[in-house]
Amino acid sequence: MTELDDIFNAIKADPQNAEYTARGVDPLYAVDPAAKIVLIGQAPGIRAEQSKMYWNDPSGDRLREWMGIDRDTFYDPKQVAIIPLDFYYPGKGKSGDLPPRKGFAEKWHPQLLAALPNLQLTVLIGMYAQKYYLGKNRKRTLTDTVHAYQEYLPKYFPLVHPSPRNQLWMSRNPWFAEDVLPDFKQRVHTILQ
Repeated sequence: MTELDDIFNAIKADPQNAEYTARGVDPLYAVDPAAKIVLIGQAPGIRAEQSKMYWNDPSGDRLREWMGIDRDTFYDPKQVAIIPLDFYYPGKGKSGDLPPRKGFAEKWHPQLLAALPNLQLTVLIGMYAQKYYLGKNRKRTLTDTVHAYQEYLPKYFPLVHPSPRNQLWMSRNPWFAEDVLPDFKQRVHTILQ
């Protein structure tokens, strides 16, 4: 049994996750020591929990397009690690899914990131990931943070969530598609080459 297996089993055995484990729901993330890029987002949605596949929806299709990679590369943990702020679907809120549970990332992210010695880029997808990882260094709004993405390189690359619901945001911020996405795609290509 490897260190990563030990972490996986510890997550399942954690009392904080007892309800999920009792229902047969495993933590949803992907880590391999060879990974060079890690994607950090909010938490799996209900579809991801049910299918046991993260980013297997229109948001994932758009994210793969932004990265310029195919599904095989995306779902190969030796290429791309995926570590959301919570590994379980947190439930439905008034306006979408509930936020990731407090204290979850603090407990598990350091252990998993320590298992990624080849990591070259951490992609912070959405407000929650940016708030957690950038802290006081993030800008006043998500838009301002993404617009200032170069300030966080080479370690972090902040992105807006690739949800189709963000189409209005993208149309209001044409600089994202014109400037940010080509740079992002080029960096991903260079790292994974």
